[in-house]
Amino acid sequence: MGRPRGTIVVAERVADGTVLASVAVDGGRRGNGLFSERGAGFVAMLAMLMSFGSMSVDMYLPAMPQIAQDLNIAQAGVESSLTAFFLAFGLCQLFWGPLGDRFGRRRPILAGILLYLIGSAGCAAASDITMLSLCRAVQAAGACAAPVLARAMVRDVFDRDRAASVFSMMMLVMGIAPMAAPLVGGQVLAYLGWRAIFWVQAGFGLVAMVGLMTQPETLNPATRARSHWLTQLRTYGQLLVSGRFLGYALTSSMIYGGMFAYIAGTPFVYIEYFHVRPGLYGLLFALNIVGMIIVNMINSRLVLRLGTDRLLAWGAACIAVFGIGLAVTGWTGFGGLYGIVAGLFLFMGFTGLIGANATAGALASYPHMAGTASALMGTTQFVTGAIVGTLVGWLADGTPWPMAAIIGGVGVLGLLFNRLLIR
Repeated sequence: MGRPRGTIVVAERVADGTVLASVAVDGGRRGNGLFSERGAGFVAMLAMLMSFGSMSVDMYLPAMPQIAQDLNIAQAGVESSLTAFFLAFGLCQLFWGPLGDRFGRRRPILAGILLYLIGSAGCAAASDITMLSLCRAVQAAGACAAPVLARAMVRDVFDRDRAASVFSMMMLVMGIAPMAAPLVGGQVLAYLGWRAIFWVQAGFGLVAMVGLMTQPETLNPATRARSHWLTQLRTYGQLLVSGRFLGYALTSSMIYGGMFAYIAGTPFVYIEYFHVRPGLYGLLFALNIVGMIIVNMINSRLVLRLGTDRLLAWGAACIAVFGIGLAVTGWTGFGGLYGIVAGLFLFMGFTGLIGANATAGALASYPHMAGTASALMGTTQFVTGAIVGTLVGWLADGTPWPMAAIIGGVGVLGLLFNRLLIR
């Protein structure tokens, strides 16, 4: 029996040449016979899963000064709850990734969302910073299952360059979350108080759960990991000695570090230093997301023609240059609020050339353990973010300089990792 015209059979192989599975590729899209075609609803659902981090962090940002005041703690104290979220979000991905490779993607994500709902309720009821930080960690432990396995779901269905294009399209959709979250958070804060923000986050989790249940499983049972998930943890060692994987992971991690310095620093820089109203803070935050959406749109159009590695290298160079410019602005005070806003717009916008391309490049090298590779990559990103976010709190002096200097530094490091490790 002949194959449909335009269909190519591709055999996936691991490093030792073992054939893992045969799949059909049609027009750049990969399927396994069960799910060869995906529609806009699939991409929208993935974007929602990828948005758990943004919804859990960005909605909370306008409330940070108010939380510090209500709980009678300093800036570094309230940022400890942010650090707890970042650390748990990063480290717990190491748990969910192997589970996703063994049991499929849907069931672990649903379990993670249930844990997220429990953590959200705890945050809403927290009476001190210790309880709030603990519940934020629980919330993050559940939330991280969604994005780490959503990335693997893309790799289940699409090949490398098409995956990068799909990641960019997803980021266009999920760009709504970081734009809307601070605006919603500011309004909820104004009318209902900061505790209600966590109930809104719980509602988002419920909607995501319903959306996931409308989609079929993406991981073919024939390609699932057969060993116990604890044994799968050994595969992290294989990833950690791969210079190319580390190049993708560390390049994106430095950029995430800059983004988290922005997340941790701007509530205090904008609201306390420049006296920006919380409602306007949401608009300034959304402005940077618009820049990211524009660059992601450009990336989704160019990546199939120019390739992921070339665009990633261009993005790393731009980030380094704009990061240095932001650091100079923060040191000299040139342009005041407008100078900081412009520098952050350029830096944050051009992260659109980093995230999708680095993720697609890293997962393409290890298609047989995409969940594990996605987990390790996510862990490096969020652990870096936790460290950088803590540094912003420790070095805070009431001016934009510490935040701007850290962003400039991680931008330069990202360029170095890209040049030295990715060939």
